[in-house]
Amino acid sequence: MNYFKLGLGIGLAFFAGAQWGFAGSPDKPLIGDTPAKSKVVQIPTNITLDDAVKIAVRQNPQILLAIQTIEQTRGQIITVRAQALPNVALSGVYSQQDPRLLRSSSSSSTTTSGTSSTIGSGSSFGANDKTWDISIQATQLLYSGGQVGAAIKIAKLTLDSNYFALRDMIDQTISNVYQQFYTVLLNRELIAVQEESVRLLESQLKDQKNRFTAGTVPRFNVLQAEVALSNQIPQLINAKNQYVISQTTLAQTLGIDYDIWHPDTGKVKVVGDLDVHYREVNQDNAISMAKERRPSLKVQRQNILIQLQQIKVALAGYQPTVTANAGYKLANSPSSRQLDDTVNGWFFGVNGTWNIFDGGATYGKVKTARSQLESAKTSYDSTVLQVELQVQQAVANLKEARETIQSQTENVKQALEAVRLAQERLAAGAGVQLDVLNAQVALAQARTNELQARHDYNVALAQLDYAIGADTQYVDTFEDPLTHRKPFTNSPPPVTRPTKTSAKD
Repeated sequence: MNYFKLGLGIGLAFFAGAQWGFAGSPDKPLIGDTPAKSKVVQIPTNITLDDAVKIAVRQNPQILLAIQTIEQTRGQIITVRAQALPNVALSGVYSQQDPRLLRSSSSSSTTTSGTSSTIGSGSSFGANDKTWDISIQATQLLYSGGQVGAAIKIAKLTLDSNYFALRDMIDQTISNVYQQFYTVLLNRELIAVQEESVRLLESQLKDQKNRFTAGTVPRFNVLQAEVALSNQIPQLINAKNQYVISQTTLAQTLGIDYDIWHPDTGKVKVVGDLDVHYREVNQDNAISMAKERRPSLKVQRQNILIQLQQIKVALAGYQPTVTANAGYKLANSPSSRQLDDTVNGWFFGVNGTWNIFDGGATYGKVKTARSQLESAKTSYDSTVLQVELQVQQAVANLKEARETIQSQTENVKQALEAVRLAQERLAAGAGVQLDVLNAQVALAQARTNELQARHDYNVALAQLDYAIGADTQYVDTFEDPLTHRKPFTNSPPPVTRPTKTSAKD
């Protein structure tokens, strides 16, 4: 058998296989090659709250980035795991040199004590000026002091942490969609309130002009009506501007491009009402749910477990590292000038290293890792306090908004009656124009307060659901490193909606 041709064929096959492995099959693109735009969902003309949540979960940029972070971590797990698996490498070498270099080397090597003499040139010409060899070698890590095992656990824990981070990003996005959606509805309703106020003032101005023409009121009444109308128009302009801004903000969260959204053209509209579903909330139970459900707390707990493994990685510096290698080598014979005259055989070896003294580097790494563990625990405790505060604030905001709704609902009815009575008194000559204008301003303020309270209640409810992790459902078994392992089903909390009120009631 011609071993030279065999070795060359193996080398070419290995090279071609490596190239195909890196390039991949043309029929199977790598993960992530598909453009993000191909995943954009069809945008309905009328977007409801449910539609907005579905669109955001599918194409919100932050959620997509979190998903790619998970894919990156999966690749890191494969990379780390490769350290514990055998490493097989195929290598080949070919070299050629000037025969004069061989003669020079041979001459210098034959010097005797005190006298330099050169052996005949036939010996130098017999040396081989062309050499080649092909070898395949497997290397296996036998012992690393637990460093590789800890690194694999760190990678897996990081993957779980990224999953929790994705879930937290989804919950945060859903909460933002709820809040921004209700802000759009609020600004839309405020436009209607301002337009109604402008119509009332325009009607009042027209009435005062007619009365002035008839000579029953002075010109001061007309001027007063004109000023009131002029003061109200900027509020209407501002309400329309805030409506456009709120729609644009919502579109950004949904991942919708401006050329698709176009809020000023009305091609895509947000539909819905500022309805309120009252929920009875027990603050202590809500805080308990938040500690168990909140994905951000699970990320912090995972970080504690990661820091525990980092200590093991640092401690591995005190341990030896042992590797073994074995393989097979094919080369041309060093005593022959024929390239196809070959020798072959196997080889095996064990390598070990142990840092007896590293100047305190390992001690410093261990000290740093232990400090990072304590920092992770402190960060976890701080995050728990932040979550508790978020729950308490959301519950307090719910209570405030609910009481405001109840007070302003009756206030709107009273303001409507006050406007009617003021107009009747003015028409009968028993009242003054200022009473009508004041009553109209009070009515607009009462309607604004009620709408704002409805918006605030729904926003506080969305903040509460995010704080306790109730926007999405997961079933997992989570290990709290500070307590103990416990199974937990992340199901939504019981919701009681005994009453339903609408802004149109």
